[in-house]
Amino acid sequence: LAPVAPVLADADQLIAVVDGPLTSLPLSLLVTEEPTGSDADPFALRDTAWLLRRHAMTVLPNVSSLRSLRQEVRSTAPRRPFVGFGDPIFEGVTLTATRGGETLASVSDLAPLPNTATELRRLARLTGQDPATSVFLGARATESAVKAADLSDVQIVAFATHGLLTGELAAVDEPALAFTPEFSGDQDALLTASEAAALKLSADLVILSACNTAASDGTPGAEGLSGLARAFIYAGARSILVSHWPVDDFATVQLTTGMVADIQDGRARAGALRRAMLSLMQDHPQAAYAHPRFWAPFILVGDGSGGV
Repeated sequence: LAPVAPVLADADQLIAVVDGPLTSLPLSLLVTEEPTGSDADPFALRDTAWLLRRHAMTVLPNVSSLRSLRQEVRSTAPRRPFVGFGDPIFEGVTLTATRGGETLASVSDLAPLPNTATELRRLARLTGQDPATSVFLGARATESAVKAADLSDVQIVAFATHGLLTGELAAVDEPALAFTPEFSGDQDALLTASEAAALKLSADLVILSACNTAASDGTPGAEGLSGLARAFIYAGARSILVSHWPVDDFATVQLTTGMVADIQDGRARAGALRRAMLSLMQDHPQAAYAHPRFWAPFILVGDGSGGV
């Protein structure tokens, strides 16, 4: 970025459309000076000149999407601040889901995610909501519950569960979010990208608090952000928080709750994510969280300029 550094110097936020290998790299990991010290030294990592230190960042699927996101007319009617789905039940479930007549790997192989319940309850309280009415956990965190919920008037929608890559379960040919299996109906416990695109949203922010949710749709030659991120934009979200790799449970809670707390205080979405990442990297008592595998997986896709 050195050739254009003078142009970027005073920018609070960078908006990027990336291609090729850069679609798999959080831009916050770029460095503006030659690093020193060992990568195994958390204090050297804290001293590294990450691009994140200079700018908040937002990624777009394409150039034209920013105009459409900002020009979209939003209802002036009062909106609900938050709805969340998470902590699905996998352990002890013997049901195997089916799709197109083929049997999938059992969702019981997925690890439980008990901390997602804590995360969603905190997010609800940060937005002034009662978790008992705004958060769907455990047996209530089903695919059919997501599809049946009226999310058209919700400002922040959060999904805290497993994110699955294309092909991670047999016969699943697109990225998906996993939910509690149901023993009736035709739901397979997986909200796929195409199903997510059919949701009716007007959210300022959708949080996909799961692993690998920034991945492509898996088709040959597919561009980045062609999977879940693009699906939720198509469904009506103004911005989406997605991840580039398997995320750490504790770090994820710190990042999502820190971001939403700042948004509630009036900070723009991209700036709120930046502050949450810097806080985890720089200020946490456990210096190990200075490693970018903890603070860098999430990116904001869409319009990062506003709050809620």
